[in-house]
Amino acid sequence: MTGIAAMAGIITSSAHAAGFPEKEVNVIVNFGPGGVTDLMTRELAREMEAELGKPVVVTNKPGALGTLGPAYLARQKPDGYQVAVMSSSALTIAPHLMSTPYTLKDFDFIAGYGRFRYGVVVRADSPYKSMRDLVEAAKAGKSIFFGSPSTPNSLVMFDLGQKTGAKFEQVSYKSGPDTMAALMGGQVEVIVPNPSDVMGYIKTGKLRLLASAGQVRWPEFPDVPTIRESGYPVAMDAWVGLAVPKGSPAEVLARLQAAVRTAMNSPRLLAAYKNIGVDPVNLTGEEYNKLLLRDVEEMGKLIKAANLPRNN
Repeated sequence: MTGIAAMAGIITSSAHAAGFPEKEVNVIVNFGPGGVTDLMTRELAREMEAELGKPVVVTNKPGALGTLGPAYLARQKPDGYQVAVMSSSALTIAPHLMSTPYTLKDFDFIAGYGRFRYGVVVRADSPYKSMRDLVEAAKAGKSIFFGSPSTPNSLVMFDLGQKTGAKFEQVSYKSGPDTMAALMGGQVEVIVPNPSDVMGYIKTGKLRLLASAGQVRWPEFPDVPTIRESGYPVAMDAWVGLAVPKGSPAEVLARLQAAVRTAMNSPRLLAAYKNIGVDPVNLTGEEYNKLLLRDVEEMGKLIKAANLPRNN
């Protein structure tokens, strides 16, 4: 009788998975509304909703370096109805700086769907016309203050300083727009922003992009080199993906993966991402997991070299 009951449970579970979704799917964003992660996830959710045939509702759980969303997901029932954004900073950087109630092993990854770009930006009236100007000034004189809203942005400047002997000091801000305002107001001399925070100001000539801080140039400014191309072995890319709790049914995971693949081929979504200033990617869950495993080690090395303290 026990065996029959167990078999019945398996059949019932499979039947539910085959009919997935039967109700709305909730997507947790680990940063606040209106930010880059939130905007791109809402665009993705809209396309997934059309593919799944059920509402895909976005809920924000910001705070604690982006770790509240993954921490919430790790406690949820593995049935596919609770999905969360898995930004690489919360999974590969935050665990080196604080205790987190989760690891990569607590999740089944659906897909990677975006890459954040960063750039080194100064005011248009800045004396720094190139990365070499900036680095040489930071080596020869007093420390140069840079503004930053988060750890990935900061690591670019810390890594640059560590590898060149340049002296950079961080001033922390709550958001990208706050950081940009500090640059415009003269409180800091340089920032490492996302494109969406500064694109309009660069195009109107109020700010200057010295270099792309990632592996590739910004497509909007193809003549501006990367930091590596400027002669310094520094690059920072940050990624974003989706996951469900570990142990979710294979059929459910496959259904969600198919919905993301279809969404990422949408011309409307691709156009929206271009306007937001992020690069769309279409990584499988396995590919995204491997990328995160690699970056956990790399970020650990950068954080140790930068001598960043743990919060707890």
